[in-house]
Amino acid sequence: MADDLTEAGGQARFNETRLYVTGDLGANMALTLNQGQTHYLLHVLRAKAGNRVLLFNGRDGEWLAEIAQAGKRGVTAACLKQTEPQAGVPDIWLAFAPVKKTPSDYLVQKAVELGVSCLLPVFTRRTIVSRINQERMAANAIEAAEQSARLSVPEVRESVSLEKLLASWPKERRLYFCDEFGATATNGDARPLAEAARGTGGPAAILTGPEGGFDRGEREMLRAQSFVTPVTLGPRILRADTAALAALAVWQSVCGDWN
Repeated sequence: MADDLTEAGGQARFNETRLYVTGDLGANMALTLNQGQTHYLLHVLRAKAGNRVLLFNGRDGEWLAEIAQAGKRGVTAACLKQTEPQAGVPDIWLAFAPVKKTPSDYLVQKAVELGVSCLLPVFTRRTIVSRINQERMAANAIEAAEQSARLSVPEVRESVSLEKLLASWPKERRLYFCDEFGATATNGDARPLAEAARGTGGPAAILTGPEGGFDRGEREMLRAQSFVTPVTLGPRILRADTAALAALAVWQSVCGDWN
């Protein structure tokens, strides 16, 4: 969400406030904002009737809306005009081994900014984190979408073990397995991600491991899947959160909406 209002140019900055809503948006339509958004507008931005905000829901594009009511009964916003038509993001998923709370928050926020369409927390044998706060992850995804001018919020799925993930994987979706050992592994068949992904097209996903990396058995299990392509991210060992974001950036530059 945008920063607090200032007296100078306050309305102009207020107009940059973007909020994700679940209700329908359209000409002459009005909706009541949720409790969290109401608190933010009334007590942080000190909103008043007549102030304007930008709303999006992932379906109807972005709309400029005017606050019609701001008080104890809540905040109601009325759509004035569409500012952006609905646009999608590339069909790229990120399956990642969760890391400690702060890096996970950072990873989710930046992955949303990089245009990921789905976030899948995956428990591997060396994953240190034992529990995932899916509600917190979803909240981080919404906030990142609001700040980055995205018109949609990525799906945030429940955590799952690596074995279950592979067993239920949609075979038409190519899974790029980021192997930190790369060409030095026993099965040294991993190629640079940019080389492996270039010209492929179709739905895709990236899989990155925990701080301790994948163990040998997991690497062998992954390589046994017909839909998995082992890839490398360069000559250096990257932190878990860095690897996930680097992989998304590489894929976007080759197959996504960066090229």
